[in-house]
Amino acid sequence: MSLFKHASEILQARINHFLNNAEDPSETLDLSYEKMLSSLQETKRHLADVVTEKVSLENQMTEAQKAADRAEADARTALAANREDLAKAELAQKQSALEKLQSLKDAHDQIAAQADKLTDYERKLQDRIEQFRSQKEVMKGEMLAAKSEVAAGEALSGIGKGMDDAGEAMQRAMDRTKQMQAKAAAVDGLMASGALSDPLDPRSQMDREMDKLRESGGVDADLARLKAEMAKGSTPEGKAEADSDTASH
Repeated sequence: MSLFKHASEILQARINHFLNNAEDPSETLDLSYEKMLSSLQETKRHLADVVTEKVSLENQMTEAQKAADRAEADARTALAANREDLAKAELAQKQSALEKLQSLKDAHDQIAAQADKLTDYERKLQDRIEQFRSQKEVMKGEMLAAKSEVAAGEALSGIGKGMDDAGEAMQRAMDRTKQMQAKAAAVDGLMASGALSDPLDPRSQMDREMDKLRESGGVDADLARLKAEMAKGSTPEGKAEADSDTASH
């Protein structure tokens, strides 16, 4: 495969991908339906023009027939009056009217055939448009359901953009929490080691350590005293001494 052909195929694939993402099938269906309606309206206008012409020819045919009948009646009147010359002239008018009538009938037959074809075409087109409209609505419903199913599947599987953002936000929150926990542990360790001091405590590090030792020593001494007193109270001598102290009081 040549380099140019390979590049052409890549470009075509990208164009197809762009068109697939850019085109909304629902809008395409609606546009096709609107075009079909426009075609139907155009057919109806042509049919109206043809029917108008047909009616006009029918009116002219009626007038031509009336003219032929009137000419024949006038010819009879002329013959009754012994005016053969006038009778012949009227019969010539009659012949002319009949020729015109025949011409009008021929045109009328052509127009009527065209009107019948347009009427049949309009009916078929209208049926097809109605069928397309029903199929269009069904297809749009199916596409909407499929789109919703895909969106739900992407959300559940985590491949959707919204779930990706939520997953990233959750991961950032977890990382931030771990960082804060590590920082808190580090601060506690520094405070315990004395590397960090309380800014409200004016004592030096050495003074704090000595106070801590004295506090610990005082607690230990007090604990030892309590133990000794309790041990002394549990012996007979201790009990007698305790009773004597109680009686004297």
